[in-house]
Amino acid sequence: MPQVNARVVVPVAPATAFAVSQTTGELRLRWDPFIREQHFLHGANAPDKGVQTLTRARVGPTMISQYASYRPPTSVGMTMVKGPWFFASFGGGWRFKPTADGSTEAIWKYTYSVRPTWLRLVAEPIGQWLLGREIRARINAFARACSDPEIIAAVDHD
Repeated sequence: MPQVNARVVVPVAPATAFAVSQTTGELRLRWDPFIREQHFLHGANAPDKGVQTLTRARVGPTMISQYASYRPPTSVGMTMVKGPWFFASFGGGWRFKPTADGSTEAIWKYTYSVRPTWLRLVAEPIGQWLLGREIRARINAFARACSDPEIIAAVDHD
């Protein structure tokens, strides 16, 4: 399956980086260029393993995803439950690793497959380019959020 990934080092501890990555509502919309709308489903009000979310991308597609893992402050993973017709499968994982200087390396990885199968030869290279561009823009926006005093203040509870 094709895979796209991006990494960045942010000037905050892993717990703070993880908290920024899991913001919701207006705070999330403030930094995340990918999301136009996102909310929990089935009465959930916080992320956790098994919780589903509906996400509308700014570029149009809507996806229902489910947390496959939720391990603060080190990692979170999701899988597509229902999404755009062209994805046979889609999943992502975000990891947060401490660095020697007290910062955090964020590593985001997405894996997907395209349908119908006869379209893969053309669609997968386009997906690599398009998803790669989106993930780089998104992780760069996340890095800026990790340097935004207002966002940090909203997630830091220490």
